[in-house]
Amino acid sequence: MESTVETCTNLLREARNIVVLSGAGISTESGIKDFRSKTGVYQLAPEYILSLDYFYKNPNDFYQFAFENLYHPDAVPNKGHEILAKWEEQGKVQHIITQNIDGLHQKAGSNNVIEFHGTMKTASCLNCGKIYPSSEMVNRFETMEDFFVCSDCETKSEKDHYIKPDVVLFGDTGEWFSIEGFNTVVQHIDQADCILVVGTSLQVTPFSTFPEYRRKGVPLIIINKGGTPYDRREGAYVIHDSIGKSLSHIDESL
Repeated sequence: MESTVETCTNLLREARNIVVLSGAGISTESGIKDFRSKTGVYQLAPEYILSLDYFYKNPNDFYQFAFENLYHPDAVPNKGHEILAKWEEQGKVQHIITQNIDGLHQKAGSNNVIEFHGTMKTASCLNCGKIYPSSEMVNRFETMEDFFVCSDCETKSEKDHYIKPDVVLFGDTGEWFSIEGFNTVVQHIDQADCILVVGTSLQVTPFSTFPEYRRKGVPLIIINKGGTPYDRREGAYVIHDSIGKSLSHIDESL
């Protein structure tokens, strides 16, 4: 009987339109903390600190926490990111839909990336929309008192022109949370001939619902150290192991 890895290799070999759903587990192999594990970000602080409400009430503390735990400009892609980029170049992977905000898929060379939860590379004024690179926000944080207030516009309430990182916080909505954005994601999944899930436990909605939109008979390959709600679904093939190691093994056999 074939091992699951061999089965997954054969499925990926035949696939021509793979859509990847990625989460924090692929970035932990680049030294970035995930959120919910025993060593994750939420062991340091409650989830509330990454809410829109907390951002408005405590912008200084919010930014301090974000720069220390969410901003990783020196992180480099690992083998998992590199193989997915290679498969895109070969025309196998059509889209990566990621929960990650670190930009490592793009650093590895992937182009068709939807950052469903936004990015830590930039921050934007909530009033005029001016975009600030996060490196500039770090400099402002270190040199200005009200660094989080936009320098280019004014409104009646100072809070209306706060500069917020371009990540989706709790109580927040991002560009992909719109009807149009969500439908675009669903359309990509509906067109896929294989869904590859890497490094996410598929617990956070609405991201966790995406595998539901695959067409009947389309295989769902899950590579994640922990379990997911889809592990026992029909058409699901599960590998509980390192992403870099698993993808390397598959890539060598393709």
